[in-house]
Amino acid sequence: MARTLPPVQAIQAEIDALFASDRDLVEVIEDVARLGARLIIQTAVEAEVDAFLGRARYQRASTAAATGVGGSGQESTVRPGYRNGHCPTTVKTTSGPITIARPKLRETTDKFASRLFGTGVTRTHALETLVIASFVRGMSVRDVEGALADALGPEAALSKSTVSTICQAIVAEYDAWCRRDLAAVELDYLFLDASHFKMHDGQRAEPILAAWGITTAGKPVFIGLAAAGSESTDAWHDFLTDLAGRGLRPPLLIVSDGAPGLISAAEQVFSRSLRQRCLVHRARNVLAKVSAGDQAEVKAAYWQIFDLTELGENVRVGQQLVDWVQRRIDAFAETWGNRYPAAVKCLLSDRHSLTTYLRFPIEHHKRVRHSNFIERTFGETRRRVKVIGRFPGETSCVSLVWAVLDRAARGWRGFTMTSQGLRILHDLRRALLAPPAQLRPTDDPALASATEAA
Repeated sequence: MARTLPPVQAIQAEIDALFASDRDLVEVIEDVARLGARLIIQTAVEAEVDAFLGRARYQRASTAAATGVGGSGQESTVRPGYRNGHCPTTVKTTSGPITIARPKLRETTDKFASRLFGTGVTRTHALETLVIASFVRGMSVRDVEGALADALGPEAALSKSTVSTICQAIVAEYDAWCRRDLAAVELDYLFLDASHFKMHDGQRAEPILAAWGITTAGKPVFIGLAAAGSESTDAWHDFLTDLAGRGLRPPLLIVSDGAPGLISAAEQVFSRSLRQRCLVHRARNVLAKVSAGDQAEVKAAYWQIFDLTELGENVRVGQQLVDWVQRRIDAFAETWGNRYPAAVKCLLSDRHSLTTYLRFPIEHHKRVRHSNFIERTFGETRRRVKVIGRFPGETSCVSLVWAVLDRAARGWRGFTMTSQGLRILHDLRRALLAPPAQLRPTDDPALASATEAA
C-alpha cells in the first residue's frame, strides 16, 4: 500500500503536477499562488510542532534527547507526546481561503497552541506579507527563494526549476499579450481607468493605465495595460495610440472618470466615439463639497436625477430622454445652488457627458454609466499588495497587475444583447463610425457649402 505523503511534500507534489499539466498558464499561475501560500503556512505550522516537541518528524524522542538538538538544528527541550495525524483547517489569506493540515498531538504534558494562528484560527495576518512578497517577487528566482528560506528555512522554498518556470512563463505571456493584434476586436464600449501603485524607490505611487471593453457580441475583453509616470494627456495618448496602432477600432462609447489628461487623449485618438463620464466618480466629487450632515440627502437627490423608474415602460432612449434628465439636473441645481454653489458648479461642469449613456440600450444603462466595471478588480490587486508597501520594480508591478486582471477577466459578465438593443447599437455605429459619404468632413469648400445648403 502506498505511503501517505506528509502535508508539505503533498503540496510540493501538487505544484509539480500543475506544471506538468496542459492547463492554461494563467490558471496555473493563480493556482500556484494559492498552493505557495499553503506551502508556506503548512511548513510554518510543522516547524512549530517540531519546536514544541523538541524533535523533527519521524525522529525518536530518545535520539533527540541524547543529541539535545531538534529538527531545526538548534538546541531544544524534548517533551513527551507524539503526532497523531492531521485535521483540516481553513485559513483566510490575501490569496483567498486555503486549507492546511493542522497537526494533532497526543499525550503531551502541555497543550500545543500555534503562535502564528492560535487555537481556533480562521484568519491570519502573520504570513500574509511573506506570501504576497513571494508572489510579487516572482520575477526574480533569487527573491522568491530568499524570502521563503530566510523566514522558514530552506525546506519551505519552491524548487529552482519551479520558480524559474513561473518567472519565464509570466514574462513571455505578458510580452506576447502586449504585442497581440487587436484588429479582430470590435467594441461597443471601451472603459478606461488607472490605479496607483508604489513601484520605484523613493517615489510616490504611479499609475497603471488599463483598458477593457465589451465587444459587439456582448463579450467582455481585457484590452491593454501599461505603466506610466502620470495620468497626463501624453501618457494616455501614447497608451491609446498603441492600442489603435495594433488595430483597435474606435468604440461607440468611452467610459471614464474625469481625469483631464484621459479625456483629452481619448477625444484625440478616438474622436468619433461618444464619451460618458462616470456617474460614481462625479457623485464623489459633488459630495466632497457638501457638509456631512447633508450628504445623505444630497446623495439621494443626485441619484434621483438618473432614476427612470417613474417613466415606467415608456422609456425611449435617445435625445428626448437626454433632455429629460438634463432638466432634472437643472432642478437639482436650483434646489441646492444657494446652499452648496461649489457642489452644483461641479455637477454642471461637463454635464452633457453625464447623460450620453441614455442614447444606448436601456438594459446596458446601469453598467455603462460608470467605470466601476474594473475598479473591483483593481481593488483585488491592491488588496494583494498593500501589506508590502512597494513593489520591487516596475516590471514586477505591471506583471502582477496583469496576472490578476487577466485571470479576473475570465469571470467578468458580458452584456445582454436584445434585438431592440442591437438595432440601437447598429444605428449608432452607422451614424458615428460609418456616416454617409456626403456627411463626412471634406476639404473641398464648395462641396462643404453644398452639403450645408442641402
